[in-house]
Amino acid sequence: MKPTYYSELVSTSLDGKLISDTFCEEILSSSEVELLPLLDAAYQIRKTYFQNTVQLHILNNAQNGKCPEDCFYCVQAKSATTDIDTYSLKPMSEILAEAKRAYQSGAYRYCIVMSGRGPTPKRVAQLANLIEAVKSKYPIEVCLSVGLIDEPAARTLKAAGLDRLNHNLNTSESHYPMICSTHTYQDRMDTLIAAQAAGLACCSGVIVGMGEENADLIRVAKELRKLEVASIPVNFFLPIDGTQLKETSSLTPDYCLRVLCLFRLVNPSAEIRVAAGREHHLRGMEVMSLYPANSMFIDGYLNAMGKESARTLQMIEDAGFTIETNGDISELSPQPQVEKGKVLLKELEVLRPRME
Repeated sequence: MKPTYYSELVSTSLDGKLISDTFCEEILSSSEVELLPLLDAAYQIRKTYFQNTVQLHILNNAQNGKCPEDCFYCVQAKSATTDIDTYSLKPMSEILAEAKRAYQSGAYRYCIVMSGRGPTPKRVAQLANLIEAVKSKYPIEVCLSVGLIDEPAARTLKAAGLDRLNHNLNTSESHYPMICSTHTYQDRMDTLIAAQAAGLACCSGVIVGMGEENADLIRVAKELRKLEVASIPVNFFLPIDGTQLKETSSLTPDYCLRVLCLFRLVNPSAEIRVAAGREHHLRGMEVMSLYPANSMFIDGYLNAMGKESARTLQMIEDAGFTIETNGDISELSPQPQVEKGKVLLKELEVLRPRME
């Protein structure tokens, strides 16, 4: 593509105009759209809204397993046979201790996640007390993911000091029956609408690689723009034994980066988070995700391990980005540096291998 193609993408996005479906499809699939100029175009948008900063998020899997929903991709689903440790909601003391660790690790946002279809009124009151306790002790933003909720519940959580509610759309409405049967796409939309009506900022994203078409990802990107969500986590499907959904497509680093660029260009002012699966699918090109995305998780995901936080911090520093934090970053607990091993010289059997 001519250089004007990429500059047109930038100007369209910065002018607040919607990129056409044709351009979106080209971004994802056309070999004529080169990756490096595309990443640079996405970075121009990212830099305009978020400069060179990276927000770090830490997930707290506050309640694990025994979920009545059958989301085909999830190890916590009632239909999953994956051997996981299950437990009910952690006590407040444990969640507060993890909030302290998250803050001292430089996390900008502490994300509390619970399994289940949605909280009862009693659980909503309990969560409100928990949020008040976290916010009173640590100057850290709190995001909560608790399944389906209505507007009264959202208002209670907002009054308690909740900063964001997470509820991912995950895929398009037409593809949704292929990944879940116990609730609908509209159920998820209703939760986001209820949260926004209560004045809560919303975090909602996608899982890439669940058998969807490019058109499905484009629809979700544009639906999230219409909703004006504050934060969009872009997850890449991790095939785990025991879940209903098997690996349905081969995600390449090139394609994953194109998806991140698409979501940045369609949602210029939203926080774009490179989320679960980044280590697995981006591999050696993981650092390039920082050009379209301005946030990421450290310390892993709900049930899957991630890269060591020290290595993530080193990657951010090496790429010339800075970490955005709610506190004084100079006072954070020192992070172990990636060990710089001694350079080893080749031994004779390597220099002169026996050739038979």
